[in-house]
Amino acid sequence: MKIAIPLADGRLCMHFGHCEHFALIDADAAEKKILARQDVEAPPHQPGLLPGWLAERGATVIIAGGMGGRAQALFAERGIEVVVGAPAETPEKLVSDYLAGTLRSGDNLCDH
Repeated sequence: MKIAIPLADGRLCMHFGHCEHFALIDADAAEKKILARQDVEAPPHQPGLLPGWLAERGATVIIAGGMGGRAQALFAERGIEVVVGAPAETPEKLVSDYLAGTLRSGDNLCDH
C-alpha cells in the first residue's frame, strides 16, 4: 500500500489542500512496517487536482488533518481511503499507528 500524508515543516499539515509537500510512504500492511518514503513537492493549489495527482503516484490511503467533503468524495471515487482528523505528527508515527490500528483521529478540521 502507498500512504500519502500532506506535510508542513515535516509534520502533518492540518489543511490538506494547502500543504508544502507530500510524504508518500510504501508500507507492508501484513508485516505492519514501513518499506520506503519519498517526499514530493505539492502541486499548486487547485480544487479537484489532488485526487488524480495522488492516484497517479499510487496512493491508496490518505492520512489528513482536515479535508473538505467534496475532496473526500473525489478520493472515494478513485478507491482511495481517507482518514481525517489525524494529529500533527511525523509521517512515520502516523503510518506506524495506522498500520497498528491505533491511529487516533479526531474532528475533521476542514468544512469546505
